[in-house]
Amino acid sequence: MKLKDKKVVVIGGSSGMGLEIAKSAAQAEADTIIASRSPQKLEAALAEIEHHVSAYPIDLTDSSSIKEFFQRIGAIDYLIISGSSLEMGAFRELPVEKAMQSMDSKFWGPYRAVKAAQMSDNGSIILFSGGLSRKPSKGAAIVSAINAAIEGLGRALALELAPVRVNVISPGVVQTPIYSDMPEDKREQMYNQTAEKLPVNKVGKTEDIAKITLEVMSNDYITGTVIDVNGGSFLV
Repeated sequence: MKLKDKKVVVIGGSSGMGLEIAKSAAQAEADTIIASRSPQKLEAALAEIEHHVSAYPIDLTDSSSIKEFFQRIGAIDYLIISGSSLEMGAFRELPVEKAMQSMDSKFWGPYRAVKAAQMSDNGSIILFSGGLSRKPSKGAAIVSAINAAIEGLGRALALELAPVRVNVISPGVVQTPIYSDMPEDKREQMYNQTAEKLPVNKVGKTEDIAKITLEVMSNDYITGTVIDVNGGSFLV
């Protein structure tokens, strides 16, 4: 009930983890606003959530789009930024332009959005990173760098924007549409191989991420943290 009638903005809320977070916020009777670049995905998400939700387009790589969005919605209580696009590839092979585009989407996009948002004094901001920030792998140098930058930004903003709380959620492998381009058999094989390595013997679901997100939103004694939701992947 703590979220009832509070204004919750989920950027990236039209699919995957963001959509599940938006659903959970709407079920808690929050005034939920979802945003993404795709009008088609927003329309589908609206139909899926139905109640306590509205939707507006936003492009996190476009400062004017961000400014227009936040001017339209006014002051808010909670801001969650879960959506971004990334290009992965070996360091020597990935064009610098592609790496910069990824940085623009996943780091500078949230940076611009937080700067433009009109937060209430008891509000909460949640950014999303990933385990590659602390457990790099070959072929993902730019993603490791971006995730580390997001985590550093989150800790710094927890000080600078106080009393607004700022936290970062770092998911592990989660079953989301981000893997939908993979052939189904390859995708299931990847999930199974990952699950076998993890102490919990499973990969994550979007519901797992939504649950912790709502807890962090509601708990006013949590700020400046990076919360790992990864099935224990740092242990193996």
